[in-house]
Amino acid sequence: MNKFWNWVRNSDESRTLYLNGTIAEESWFDDDITPAAFKAELLAGEGDITVWINSPGGDCVAASQIYSMLMDYKGAVTVKIDGIAASAASVIAMAGTTVLMAPTALMMVHNPLTVAIGDTEEIQKAIAMLDEVKESIINAYEIKTGLSRARLSHLMDAETWLSAHKAVELGFADDLLFTAKEDPAPEPESYAFSRRAVTNRLLNKLPHTKTEQKQPAEPLYQRLNLLKF
Repeated sequence: MNKFWNWVRNSDESRTLYLNGTIAEESWFDDDITPAAFKAELLAGEGDITVWINSPGGDCVAASQIYSMLMDYKGAVTVKIDGIAASAASVIAMAGTTVLMAPTALMMVHNPLTVAIGDTEEIQKAIAMLDEVKESIINAYEIKTGLSRARLSHLMDAETWLSAHKAVELGFADDLLFTAKEDPAPEPESYAFSRRAVTNRLLNKLPHTKTEQKQPAEPLYQRLNLLKF
């Protein structure tokens, strides 16, 4: 079992969970040991917990189960994002009773992906499966943010990167980890970066006769086995 999590018991008897790196190096699909081990460690204590996240994403099934376990947990769950919560990691973050982001942190949402081999019928089944997976992911975002499903779908289509301020503005996060103690300066403008939008704008500036279809840059998340998000 390759653990990607680490529990720490603090001096005040509270507990902190650290999720660093890829969420599950291997798929949790048909895995009875790893999910059970995570759940056993989660339920090994009581009281409120803090979850620190710095992850580019990973296995969709693992993210769904961790999200569900944290949502079902009896104590309060405070999620703190100190680096990045991208892809599947952003889904886990939605389980936080309170979600806090460092001013320098990022969150990224995008469509799920998989690898499919076969004839037309098999490819169509894969497309239908990805559509349903996307709907299930939107469920988590909708519960936390209150945004419409259409808006969330558009954000995922565009592979949207959110600054801490933009994540708070859209409801993906509740506040920043660190705030000014004295008279604060004007709040910086929040931003959301869409790789697809930037690519399209650059292509539109080129003469139509010379425009060539560009392949988008390889995304940060890894193309691991089975289904990744």
